[in-house]
Amino acid sequence: MASSIILVVLIALSSSLAMAADQSPLQDFCVAESSSQVRLNGLACKNPSMVQASDFSFSGLHIAGNTSNAVGSRVTPVAATQIPGLNTLGISLVRIDYAPWGINPPHTHPRATEILTVMEGSLEVGFITSNPDNRLISKILNKGDVFVFPIGLVHYQRNVGNGYAMAIAGLSSQNPGVITMANAVFGSKPDISTDILVKAFQVDKSVIVNTQSKF
Repeated sequence: MASSIILVVLIALSSSLAMAADQSPLQDFCVAESSSQVRLNGLACKNPSMVQASDFSFSGLHIAGNTSNAVGSRVTPVAATQIPGLNTLGISLVRIDYAPWGINPPHTHPRATEILTVMEGSLEVGFITSNPDNRLISKILNKGDVFVFPIGLVHYQRNVGNGYAMAIAGLSSQNPGVITMANAVFGSKPDISTDILVKAFQVDKSVIVNTQSKF
């Protein structure tokens, strides 16, 4: 009986560890030391006696991002790079600005779940479930609405209004990472073989070559 209980506890612990985005901190804080040459899973810690209030703060999130680009959006991150005190705490933040009908293109965060709140305007948001269903789950959000994008799933946002839109999103990692689908597939360095992409997308080779040239 005792061995069965121990086995259940071990399975529960291993499951909880597997679901965690970032490892739990083992101290009050670990302010990132940007000048350190130490390589580890995260960032090296600054001497606690040298820590200042400025290590835990960031200014500028009130400033709108420049959306004059091909997709019509701009992401302003607030992660451990911007706030060294976020190191090991397992959270980060972004501000996303959208031009009229601008998009935040389909992308994934390999290390984080995202929770997004619309602050201005209206957004179409959605994510796609994994194979084999590839089901699109989408919704129109208005100011004050909240939506969650599960960790690792492809998702996007689009401004569906004629005016400016802005959202704030929290992520469950100090370094969530971002993989933009189009950039990764068509802008890899070196290029993915056109023969592979022709088969994958079932289009003419000229379409692939033309698309790769834009990235």
